Amino acid sequence: MNLRLQFNTQGLDWAEAARVFSATLAPRAPDLLQRAFEASSVTAFAFDGRRVVGMGRALDDGVFQAAIYDLCLLPEYQGQGQGAALLSGLLERIHGRTVLLYAVPGKEGFYERFGFRVMQTAMGRFENPARMERLGYLRSTL
Repeated sequence: MNLRLQFNTQGLDWAEAARVFSATLAPRAPDLLQRAFEASSVTAFAFDGRRVVGMGRALDDGVFQAAIYDLCLLPEYQGQGQGAALLSGLLERIHGRTVLLYAVPGKEGFYERFGFRVMQTAMGRFENPARMERLGYLRSTL
């Protein structure tokens, strides 16, 4: 299967993108998802025909730092090289020398193939830390 990649937000069906996002990561309102992606430095979308099946975005200062967020691909498209193509497309467009990303717990091995390593000192301040702890993104400091 060969998906088509798009690296801008033009012509996106944000309701469809929100369904993909909600099926893989967490519920997002289409208008807020659109705002987040349009405010990002780099975006990537994977299409099967006209259907959105994956996406990702990055914030990039263009010199030192970049961060990848919201990389997701519908489960039926995973394990076929499509996620690798999506991530590679983002990385090719990022100019920051250091790139951070969020990984779904248990998926770290996928990112290690691209040179990412688990960090010892990263910290985050979250809207709902208890939920993030339950999902395995945070460890309890208590």
